[in-house]
Amino acid sequence: MVPLLALSSPWWEDYDTRERFLCGDQGVLVVERNDAQASLISGSNRFTLFRVASSQPGLRYGSEAMELILWGDNLTLEQGRRKLQCTRTDQA
Repeated sequence: MVPLLALSSPWWEDYDTRERFLCGDQGVLVVERNDAQASLISGSNRFTLFRVASSQPGLRYGSEAMELILWGDNLTLEQGRRKLQCTRTDQA
C-alpha cells in the first residue's frame, strides 16, 4: 500500500464517519462511510464499496473485488484469498 495522502471524498457522497486504521507494515487506510456505502482510501487509490446485508457480525461493505468488515476497532479487508487485518488508530 502507498503512504496515505490527504484525500477526502466528494461532498455529494455525504459520508458521516471518517476513520483511520493501521494495517501493520502495509501502512494506513482511511474509511469514510455512511449507512449505504463506504470509501476505502489508500494513498491516491480510492475504492467505493456498498453495504452488504449479512447475519455475520460487524458492518460489511463489498464490491466485486473486495469485502470490508468493520467490527469494533478492527477492520478486515478481504480480496480473494488475501486477508488484511487493521486496527483503528483514531477518528480521522
